[in-house]
Amino acid sequence: MSLLVVGLSHRSAPVSVLERAALSQDAQIKLLQDTVAAEPAAEAAVLATCNRIELYADVDKFHAGVAELSTLLAQHSGVGLDELTPYLYVHYEDRAVHHLFSVACGLDSMVVGEGQVLGQIKDSLALTQDLHTAGRLTNDLFQQALRVGKRAHSETGIDRAGQSLVTFGLQQLAGGKGAGVSVESWAVGKKALVIGAGSMSSLAAATLARLGVAEIVVANRTPDRAERLAQIINENRGPSGAGGAVASVVARAVPMESVPFELTRADIAVSCTGATGLVLTAEAIAAAVEGRVPADEAGLSLRTVATGDVPGVLPPTSIGTDDGCPLDLAAVQTSQTGQTGQAGQAVQESAGFSVMGEAAVAGMDAATLEQHAAWVDNGTVDRRDAARRTPDDDRELIAALALTAATLGRIPERRRPEAVADVVRPPAVLSLLDLAMPRDVDAAAHRLPGVRLVDIETLAEASADVPMAADVDQVRRIVADEVAAFGAALRAAHITPTVVALRAMAADVVAGEIARLDGRLPGLDEKHRAEITQTVRRVVDKLLHAPTVRVKQLAAEPGGAGYADALRTLFDLDQETVASVSRAERADENTPANAENRGRA
Repeated sequence: MSLLVVGLSHRSAPVSVLERAALSQDAQIKLLQDTVAAEPAAEAAVLATCNRIELYADVDKFHAGVAELSTLLAQHSGVGLDELTPYLYVHYEDRAVHHLFSVACGLDSMVVGEGQVLGQIKDSLALTQDLHTAGRLTNDLFQQALRVGKRAHSETGIDRAGQSLVTFGLQQLAGGKGAGVSVESWAVGKKALVIGAGSMSSLAAATLARLGVAEIVVANRTPDRAERLAQIINENRGPSGAGGAVASVVARAVPMESVPFELTRADIAVSCTGATGLVLTAEAIAAAVEGRVPADEAGLSLRTVATGDVPGVLPPTSIGTDDGCPLDLAAVQTSQTGQTGQAGQAVQESAGFSVMGEAAVAGMDAATLEQHAAWVDNGTVDRRDAARRTPDDDRELIAALALTAATLGRIPERRRPEAVADVVRPPAVLSLLDLAMPRDVDAAAHRLPGVRLVDIETLAEASADVPMAADVDQVRRIVADEVAAFGAALRAAHITPTVVALRAMAADVVAGEIARLDGRLPGLDEKHRAEITQTVRRVVDKLLHAPTVRVKQLAAEPGGAGYADALRTLFDLDQETVASVSRAERADENTPANAENRGRA
């Protein structure tokens, strides 16, 4: 049997695909049950987080295993196999072990070095044990992954490289590292709403309390869990916040029905639930901030932007033959109205801007930009005509530029014309952090004035620019060493049933010879009989010691799996005897006491 993992993550698939492929708890359970029921797989585990979905299995056939696991992932995720396949990755045997150990250390995380994934691996292991889909391989693999992850965090400074996804998300809401605003100074004194009470939401609440927010409101579909989380926050008040001041955060729990009202009071909202649909719609968010920000400068109300009802209120175009362009460029072309004639027209064109250049969209709000993009995509104007200039056209342009330089003292830059009005979005009065997969918050909230939304897609883009710490190389060495050690132990364990069967056969031989001796020497007293029996056993043990120790060492090396077959052939061991030893070991592993010990990491 061999370890196989088939999955997709933020490194292989766009967030839109990950969102659609996200597995609920019930879907994970059904996937595990169907996997172990499939022919190629003997045991299985699922690792599902906000940015990865991976199915691990012990299979006896590689190609059949890949086909079966891929099909099962597609069936239970609801994404068609043809659509899902381009984003899937496959790791086998040592590469599969290396992948999980790297995941456990945070090397494969969206935020390199984050430690939250250890809790997710632990939850995955607990689920497989509860469902009895875990066997020796997946149990040992996931337990060792937890130990490797903890070792990486304790022996290196990988924690300095990575923040939690919560901290990284809050940092993006504060403006990012380059904004010159610390997360602490940005968060202190604010009112926060946390939607959900799972591990990620609990971490968000604890992080917000540490940063010094004034209030945390917890909303959850199960009131008891919300009450418990609020109680923990209140019980753990202590030195925190900007400047090390004592945190005065007050936490309380509310039902989910109160979220719309609490949103009107909140400065920060973090959502991470297991809901399959939107928890916060754009309309609800628009209603929550309405009255806290002025109407959109383009004349669009918050609700209009939220519902996407934009085209009807956009001003008509005034750009010659470019019919339907949603940008009103009349304002930026009035600065040169004093010029007349052909030269004046050229000045006007050079001081204005082209609908084909970057300046055409400078300062525009997101809603208008979307409309302009749609117009450009669907336009019928051949914009390549601008490049088909004649020598006469060039002479006229040069003359016009000379006149412009003489009049203005310089030549205006077409890419950044001074006449373009800079439309500034109002400051955010509500900052939203969506850590759910699939998303909890309507993506249309990105367009709402006064709203700042950071979600998994935003974090994926931002994390690409985060430099990795020097400790990452040290963690990679730890992972490589641990993978080699795990592989050696796995290969050595593979030969153990054969060695046990060999020793059992030797014990049977000794017992048979002693019984034969009793028949030949019926008057042999018990003392002498015991001494003879012990002597024969010592002889057999000494003869078997060197071969069995050496074969375990050889089996632990790459390519050592064949030594078990050689041992069975040399000593004429019954294959069924070896198999019965393996079955007995697996049955012993599944006893309640051993299952409890395996759950400890």
